[in-house]
Amino acid sequence: MKKQDSKKILTKKKPEKRLLTSLKRRAGRNSSGRITVRHQGGGVKRLYRMVDFGQEKIDIPAKVIALEYDPYRTAFLALLEYNGGERRYRIAPMGLKIGDKIICSEKTEIKIGNRLKLKNIPVGTMVYNIELEPGRGGKIVRAAGTVAKVSAQEGKCTNLEMPSSEVRRVLRECYATIGTVSHPEWRYITARKAGISRLKGKRPAVRGSAMNPVDHPHGGGEGKSPIGLKYPKTPWGKHALGVKTRKKGWTDKYIIKRRKKKRR
Repeated sequence: MKKQDSKKILTKKKPEKRLLTSLKRRAGRNSSGRITVRHQGGGVKRLYRMVDFGQEKIDIPAKVIALEYDPYRTAFLALLEYNGGERRYRIAPMGLKIGDKIICSEKTEIKIGNRLKLKNIPVGTMVYNIELEPGRGGKIVRAAGTVAKVSAQEGKCTNLEMPSSEVRRVLRECYATIGTVSHPEWRYITARKAGISRLKGKRPAVRGSAMNPVDHPHGGGEGKSPIGLKYPKTPWGKHALGVKTRKKGWTDKYIIKRRKKKRR
């Protein structure tokens, strides 16, 4: 199993007890108990870390006292301690070290880990954990290794080049954090056995071509036969590849340049 040697990066301590909570397991089921998402279930027990995505502690410096693993996300977490002893989790950027001091302010030093408004961030700066609405907390660019680039300042908005190559306008009054999200090596981790996937809560997936015609559009035929269709389908007969799955949202009007389409 390929994985990063995180022992040199993460702190050997138990997670902060006051910042832990449990989430109810649904295993792909909706409120009525029916399975709506297949291949989910099982997995090891884990506790959710309450992460501060917003900026409630404005103009209050904090000290990084630990870098920890989060079982619910791909990025690492930084445990911050504010004046008075209050502690909070925040998504850790690359290059952040234990003992560093960071701050969230409307205008402050351009330093890794600092959080400030987009209007005060120079063009060309790398940012993450970006707000879409002022005061609502960071919503985008939060996964391991992701980063957005400030490409221009125009009127009431800031142009950001997203990790998907999409160029999007965001209000200048929104906050963003300087740096790149930690743990970029996550994308290269591969499981060496099926048990690793079961620990993650992923159940086995059967190929449609191995089923009977009554169970799947790809099923049937003697031996290992092709699907016999113009295009792959889901068990319910809908297109499986090359279909737009992105829902239209209220932020679409802020998109300047669409992301590149992958050729299949």
